[in-house]
Amino acid sequence: MDMLISLWEALPLIVQILLKITVIMLPLMILVAYYTYAERKVIGHMQVRMGPNRVGFFGFRLLGLGQPIADAVKLMFKEIVIPSGANKLLFLIAPLLGIAPALAAWAVFPFDTGLVLADINAGLLYILALTSLGVYGVIIAGWASNSKYALLGAVRSAAQIVAYEIAMGFALVGVLVAAGSLNLGEIVEAQNGSLLHWFWLPLLPLFLIYFISGVAETNRAPFDVAEGESEIVAGFHVEYSGMTFAVFFLAEYANMILISALSALMFLGGWLSPFQGTFAEPWFAWVPGILWLVIKTFFFMFLFLWFRATFPRYRYDQIMRLGWKVFIPITIVWIVVIALMKVQQVPWWFS
Repeated sequence: MDMLISLWEALPLIVQILLKITVIMLPLMILVAYYTYAERKVIGHMQVRMGPNRVGFFGFRLLGLGQPIADAVKLMFKEIVIPSGANKLLFLIAPLLGIAPALAAWAVFPFDTGLVLADINAGLLYILALTSLGVYGVIIAGWASNSKYALLGAVRSAAQIVAYEIAMGFALVGVLVAAGSLNLGEIVEAQNGSLLHWFWLPLLPLFLIYFISGVAETNRAPFDVAEGESEIVAGFHVEYSGMTFAVFFLAEYANMILISALSALMFLGGWLSPFQGTFAEPWFAWVPGILWLVIKTFFFMFLFLWFRATFPRYRYDQIMRLGWKVFIPITIVWIVVIALMKVQQVPWWFS
């Protein structure tokens, strides 16, 4: 072990950083690929279907686990068609603007105590800033396609994202007030104590609003009106094909994983054990914190799939009314409530 540590310290700083990025990005991209497989299997079983079960490896079906690989290979070899009259530069840049913020946000995400690529004090602000950039990819994709369908889909999607981004921002302001810090690691440490010390309880309205707004911001069912097939074809990316479409597809799922992980971090104690402060704590002391974080994240990822299989699509006016007239006023009121609880040192979260 000492030899490995000395070998690591001997590496140039830039090599250390690149290796850390690889360790984060490689599992994330594999997870994104197999999240699409999980969606098809989970929704299939909910609807009494099999889901993908044919494509495997080396002649073995293996429950269809080769399906994401087959999809990726197929998309890699498809032709990228750029519409005539489209702005080629912006048309190709737009997918990158969609996926880059979803990946860059992981730079400040703490997986356990001290296990973070960049432990900056303004981590929460960094996350807010980056997640707000995704809307530019949507708008540019719609405008650069030189298609009325794509432009209309982009306008609808952008308006929806902006509306729910504000609600999500206010929900995170509540977390900031409760924790007294913008550092993501310190936000988790502020929830130390037990399951009842986690912020899901005092910030319950903000918790629900944050996650529902995350579903709406990622354009997932039942908020996927920008991609309603019966209304507007495929939304802002209707003119995209091949790998340019695949990047938008990956961005959606990467954002879903990010929202799930942030929900677990901000409201469910991150890597903290749910048995902390109980008689069962010694029994689960061997479980690493990162495993608790992964379990909580997977729970929220499952909810995304469950919602899609369960709820019918909202009308566009209902979505906008929910964002502007319901969520934003509730978040503002609850921020004031939390501030008063913090000042009065209401036990046991703020005492």
